Amino acid sequence: MSATDSISELRLAVSQAARALRDGEPTGTEPSLERPPKPELGDYSSNAAMLLAAPLGENPRAVAERLRGELEASLGVEESVERIEVAGPGFLNLFLSDAWYRRAMARLAAAGEGLGPEPTSTPERILVEFVSANPTGPLHVGGGRHAAYGDAIVRMLDAVGHEVEREFYVNDAGGQVERFALSIAARMSGGEPPEDGYSGEYVTELAQEIAAEGIDPADTEAVRARGVELVLERVRATLDRFGVHFDTWFSERDLYRRGEVEEALAELEKRGHSYSSDGALWLRTTEFGDDKDRVLIRANGEPTYLAADVAYHWDKLERGFGRLIDVLGADHHGYVPRMRAAIAALGGDPEAFEALIMRLVHIVEEGERSQMSKRSGDFVSLDELLDDIGVDAARWFMLWRSHDTTVDLDLDLARRESSDNPVYYVQYAHARIASILRKAGDSAAAAGTPTPGTPLEPAEKALVKRLLEFPDEVREAAARRAPHRICAYSTAVAADFHAFYRDCQVVGAEGEGVEASRLALCLLTKRTIAAALGLLGVSAPEQM
Repeated sequence: MSATDSISELRLAVSQAARALRDGEPTGTEPSLERPPKPELGDYSSNAAMLLAAPLGENPRAVAERLRGELEASLGVEESVERIEVAGPGFLNLFLSDAWYRRAMARLAAAGEGLGPEPTSTPERILVEFVSANPTGPLHVGGGRHAAYGDAIVRMLDAVGHEVEREFYVNDAGGQVERFALSIAARMSGGEPPEDGYSGEYVTELAQEIAAEGIDPADTEAVRARGVELVLERVRATLDRFGVHFDTWFSERDLYRRGEVEEALAELEKRGHSYSSDGALWLRTTEFGDDKDRVLIRANGEPTYLAADVAYHWDKLERGFGRLIDVLGADHHGYVPRMRAAIAALGGDPEAFEALIMRLVHIVEEGERSQMSKRSGDFVSLDELLDDIGVDAARWFMLWRSHDTTVDLDLDLARRESSDNPVYYVQYAHARIASILRKAGDSAAAAGTPTPGTPLEPAEKALVKRLLEFPDEVREAAARRAPHRICAYSTAVAADFHAFYRDCQVVGAEGEGVEASRLALCLLTKRTIAAALGLLGVSAPEQM
């Protein structure tokens, strides 16, 4: 039984009542069913009458009166609704009965841990590529935001029924990696890195480690290979610590080694979408909506990043993924149209490619921003951040704002163990419920039976309504690639629970069955908070 049945039944009842007024004809735009801004306006409100007024040629309030009669008959007064009021220009405000709330609670209880949405009827096979940082140094907090976001996206897409895989693209070819190798070799020889190289303290540490293995600094290929390997070991360890795991680590050098870059270029030539000019090889991206054509192979014979990226995304499609989601840095806006153009040029569907452009994250302490530069070594590593505020706070503060919004991560706030700190606030609600259930002992284990004849308090109703929103919130967050919505929802659940606990005694509550009912509501809230935090990769502690 789905935890969404209670809301679905209300929506269906409103829709059917609207159709009844049109002799069974569809209404076009589906009527809304929303929580009104004030409790005195009912539990749910619908605009159905205003949608029907024009087709029926009637006043919206007159239509609303007719709809009220239909709904009272179909839902049942007392069985589901206490009353239905017509308000304003023609809104229908539904005031639900305690019996409806108790059925809703019973359904949530029956769902157990499966409180999320029903699986989508149109599942896709999706590859989410994220982080993909150059293997030239430790993962910094910017990469950490990519990691938290990409991982949360996968968790949400999986929750709604898609088949999803995580991939890290290792940029282990090209000029950046070569400069990295030269920087290590210089340190191994006691010299300074090149002007455009990498000079952080970690480069000196890598040089010492590689020298101790007996590798000759003059053998820059061996230095490069070992340097990249050591960096990736550290990156993997950091990501493991952060709770982010990848199904595939895909090497750019392997694209060249397997000949996939040449194959992709040959395919573009065969399809007539590449040409030579001024000694360079170009892709006709303007044929597919880009503002100018793009270079694939430079006049000096060196491939551009685009050449490898074209081959890489072709490889993704060849592996059978129906949707490609790339989590990209803030400087990649121009990348999107050219990659869609490249996919179209190869005969693929450009709509299969989806780019999510991340904004920057700044570390703030005592009101001052810290600067980050991987080359100079003047940056805050993700490990340093985790040492300071822990995994849960780091992931939360990376996710609680939309990905296209810059994040100022306030260390002072993230360290605080108080309700000011949003992740602490939500986790504390979960821990408090766990404490209540431990205190209740056997009473908690026996909870879950609806309580007949005992009026529910407003705070109980508000909390039930919030819990019923979870499946829709997950669906919406997944569809919009918006884990910050889950942060907001989790906070709202915690707020509603704290209000409920303030207004309603739980353990030892008077009245037959009241304690059992409220303990059951506590357990439902605990499960919901844990499920929401799980989508964010944040733990749900039993005690704090």
